[in-house]
Parts: sequence; C-alpha cells; structure tokens
Amino acid sequence: MFYWLFYEKLFHLYKPFRLFQYSTVRTAMASITALLLSIVLGPWLIARLRQYQIGQHIREEGPKSHQKKAGTPTMGGLLICLSIVVPTLLWANLRLPSIWVAVTGLLSFGAVGLLDDYLKIRRKHNQGLTVPQKFMLEVIAAMLVGVLLLGMNARRLYDTSLNVPFAKNFKPDLLIHPWLHNPWTYPLAFIGFFVFLILVLVGTSEAVNLTDGLDGLAIGLMIIAAGAMTMLSFLSGNADFARYLDLARTPGASELTIYCGAMTGASLGFLWYNAHPAEIFMGDVGALALGGGLATVAVLLKQELLLPLIGGVYMIEAISVILQVGSFKLRGKRIFKMAPIHHHFEQLGWAESKVITRFWIAGLILALFALTTLKLR
Repeated sequence: MFYWLFYEKLFHLYKPFRLFQYSTVRTAMASITALLLSIVLGPWLIARLRQYQIGQHIREEGPKSHQKKAGTPTMGGLLICLSIVVPTLLWANLRLPSIWVAVTGLLSFGAVGLLDDYLKIRRKHNQGLTVPQKFMLEVIAAMLVGVLLLGMNARRLYDTSLNVPFAKNFKPDLLIHPWLHNPWTYPLAFIGFFVFLILVLVGTSEAVNLTDGLDGLAIGLMIIAAGAMTMLSFLSGNADFARYLDLARTPGASELTIYCGAMTGASLGFLWYNAHPAEIFMGDVGALALGGGLATVAVLLKQELLLPLIGGVYMIEAISVILQVGSFKLRGKRIFKMAPIHHHFEQLGWAESKVITRFWIAGLILALFALTTLKLR
C-alpha cells in the first residue's frame, strides 16, 4: 500500500519518496513493523488467551519435565500470521501476484492449524484433527497454491523448471518434460507437478510442526531459515546477482524479499515471548503457517531443492520421526529414546536450553552452507 501511495502517487510531489521504490528499504521497514507488532501485541494476546483459558495440552507420553508447561497459552501463531501479513500488505507492491501466492500459502496452512488447535482446546486434549483429516486439508491447501502457480505460469510469471544444486545446466521441467510429445500424456505432467508441490509444502509444514516441541526451538530456526530466504529472494530479484549466480529470474522476486523480511521480523518478535521459559506457544496455527509460507516462497524462487538445507534441522526432526515409527512397526524396536530427535537429547540428559541453542547453531551452519551452494555449481 505504501509503495502505491508514496512512490506511484506522491513521488512527483515530494522527491524523497523515491526511497519507497527500493525493495531493500521496504524490506527493512517491513521487518521492523513485524517486530514491533509482535512485541506490542504479544502481552495483549497472552492476557486474552489466559482469560479464555486457551492453554496447551501436553501429551502424556512426552518428557515428564514438560508436564509443567500444561496450561501455557497457545495459538500464538495468530500473532505471527498477523505480524507477517500486515507489514507485507503495507510495504510490498501488491500488484505482483507472487505476493498474494505467498500470503495464500501462509494463511491456507495456518487455517488448517487453527482448526486443529481449536479442536484440541474444545476437547481439552492433545488430539485435534485425525491424521487423515489433517493430511487431506493440507493437501487441499497445497493444491490451492498449485492452482495459483499454474495461473502465473500461464501468464509467464512463473517457471515450472527446477534449479538443481551443484548442477548449473540441469533444470528439469516439472510440468512438461521433453518426452511428453503426446497431448494425451499431459495430465501426467500436471499430476507430477502437484505431487511434487504437495511433498514440498506439506512436508515442510509438518516438519516445522514436529520441531515445535521446545521453547523457542522452532521459531528460532525460522528466524534463520527466513533470513536465508530473504537473502535468496534479494539475489533472485537483482538482475546482476541473479545472472552472476545463475538464479531463476522470477518476476516479483524482489518483492518477496519484503515478505521474507516480515517473516523474519515477526519470528524475532514472537521469540521475545516464546524463549525459554515460554510465555506463549505458537500452536499448529503458527507452525503450519510458517512451514507453508516458507515452502511457498521456496517454490516461487525455484529453490525447492535447497529448502532441505535452509531448513535442515526441520528436515532432520521429520526424518527422525519417520525412522522411529518405521523401525518400531517393522522391527518392534526404537532407534531413538524418543522422537522427534530433540526429545532424544533431552532423554540423554541435555538441558532444554542446551538442546535449543545447539540446534540453532546446527540450523545456522546448514543455512549458510545452503547459500554457499549458489556458487558451487
């Protein structure tokens, strides 16, 4: 909104308003706005959640030390979503469809998490949506994003080819492969596109959700991942950097920098209240929204295959659960003392704060390595 008002409408009246044309300036302002919104509105939301007794229900099979966290206000993801969407709408160029696709990814997965949290509160139990129900709703959210992306593709605003790390000239097209010369086989390409998109979006959102088990762990890793994605979107939106690093030139990539900056600022602000000992939890509404929003940006920037490194700890947490469940069902034995893997280290005797800090360090190392791969091709 401010881009349209101050740059497009009032620039000719007051020349210093030209600053609003620069995405770097607006990214900084979006980050600050998101940070302030989170910090200012945090106490009000915590008080309201306590007033209506919207507290966290701790699973009985979890670590015994976590039982004391029962009743801590949850659904703080509402604050996160608000602190991302409002600054994005204020500072981004809203004429670009990529912004609306990114916001849709955030809010559609957030809506699934909101329903799950609501059912948990209503039933006064840690079980909300069933696994099939939750998965189906997440698939619908991912397909909604996919439909919007295909609309952008039809207008040549989005490319369905993939950027492959370490492979400069190998860019497979998800939608129409060279061997699909027969029109009757085109539906296979669309099915493949949606399956891949579902894997990326649903997988990332669930990975963030599984990581959200210790105070500040998931949101701290999101600061790192969103910060790395902010850098990627800036590089993709700059013609010189994109050409030098051979990045996909997605129309509106520079405006996605503003969205990612808002995500980083909102995460920083939420960490203020979610740091150990947490005053509020993000709940599924926050975890699924952040995961879906981050994955949507990765898809828009053509960095889907780099996402497992940018959110490396999230991926490790999800894999630990898959291995634990698979091992127990196939062999009747557990690989870890408890899954996700952050609970395994707690069971080994690590203090919660130590697990969190060391996982943050691991996340930072993986994100930095992901950025270095841009040149190692």
